[in-house]
Amino acid sequence: MLSGERVRSRSWPGRLATAMTIRPWLDPTVLQRRSLFLLGRTLTYLVLIDVSFVFLFPVFYMFTTSLKSPEDLADITVTWVPRGIYWLNYVLAYQILNYLPALGNSLQISVPAAIGQVIVCSFVAYGFARMRFPGREVLFLLVIFTFLIPPQTIIVPLFILYKNLGWINTIYPFVLPPFLGHGLDGALFVLVFRQFFRGLPWELEDAASIDGASPFRIYWQIMLPLATPAILVVLLFSFVWHWNDYFQPTMFFMTPEHFTLPMRLSVLWTVLDQMTSGQAHEYFNEALSMAATLLVVLPPLVIYLFTQRFFVESIDRTGLVE
Repeated sequence: MLSGERVRSRSWPGRLATAMTIRPWLDPTVLQRRSLFLLGRTLTYLVLIDVSFVFLFPVFYMFTTSLKSPEDLADITVTWVPRGIYWLNYVLAYQILNYLPALGNSLQISVPAAIGQVIVCSFVAYGFARMRFPGREVLFLLVIFTFLIPPQTIIVPLFILYKNLGWINTIYPFVLPPFLGHGLDGALFVLVFRQFFRGLPWELEDAASIDGASPFRIYWQIMLPLATPAILVVLLFSFVWHWNDYFQPTMFFMTPEHFTLPMRLSVLWTVLDQMTSGQAHEYFNEALSMAATLLVVLPPLVIYLFTQRFFVESIDRTGLVE
């Protein structure tokens, strides 16, 4: 028996069985699972690289082009890396944009509007998510319906209304509507907060009610602090969308001193022509346009770089992707 076992163990099937007991990764089932896992991971990374390229390509192109000199722009052999850094593009763009006053105008619109939409939209969403009253679903559908109406269709009556109120060339058309539960895409923010509040346990409100807390106190001291992920999502989205908005400011701002940064981009040639006494064609080129555009998108980009991790976590926790 012993000799037979020794002979069998020295044979190829015996050695393979012994090797598989010592090294389980030789098992065909394990190898198949590992291969499928590596294949899935490879495909995932390929998709992520493709998607990131689509979003990062314009940023890289804008940055490298903004550093090119007129000679680099005329040279077809210079594609990505310029021969030297031409900082004059940023100096001219900074002056043409009238950067600091225009930056102040953009912040005047974006920051109060974002804060107003966080406070009011969360309050409205809390009522839709946690309060039971007749017609709740119908009213919520009407709120969502306002999100489906393009702002261009109501711009004429809005302009007449704001003109009668004396709000033209003021920040009131951009600041007051968010504090009244509307503003730019306010219905979407109500939906985000409502989605988050509906996922919170009802025991929190029951315990607070037993302790004698009013509905408003429950919202302000319990529910709103728990909605930090939704607050961050709404705050960033509202800020960026108001910052990038070009349509409404062009309707309600008539004088250059009230122009925001995106509005200043549309008058680059005119301002440069005035600065150079009619010689704008000698200075205006693609590099100057890219430098001005990068200066406009720089503040939201910096904010996103510092809040990226919290923003991604908040998107996941609010259920916005569902």
